[in-house]
Amino acid sequence: MHDFLMAGDSELWDIVLDGPFIPMIEEKDGEKTKLIPNPRQKYDEANRKKIEKCYKVKTLLVFRIGLAMFNRVSPCESTKEIWDCLKTAQEGTEHVKESKIDMLTSLYENFKMKEVETIHEMFTKLSSITNEQ
Repeated sequence: MHDFLMAGDSELWDIVLDGPFIPMIEEKDGEKTKLIPNPRQKYDEANRKKIEKCYKVKTLLVFRIGLAMFNRVSPCESTKEIWDCLKTAQEGTEHVKESKIDMLTSLYENFKMKEVETIHEMFTKLSSITNEQ
């Protein structure tokens, strides 16, 4: 997916990782200055281009997934939220990944050929363990 997004524009991947671009302006409140979102009516051309890139990334991500995944990410508002949801759905949480690694390590360490097993059956069983994701 990373290569797919990077093919057109290197800034697209930054949008996925960093989150959406929100144009901000400075507002003075007495002696303090704070940043607030810039109203849409005051966007300049550079702001509009960056926002268009955010929409482009979101569209690319959504069109590259199937219906089942779309249903998972449809509540997400930003490309970062979509990406994080897709990563979790694909890879699982850290806890799930660690549990899976522990289970596969245990299967591998306890792997033995049974007396009634052929070499082909043993190889198939070993391949199944090593190819597990």
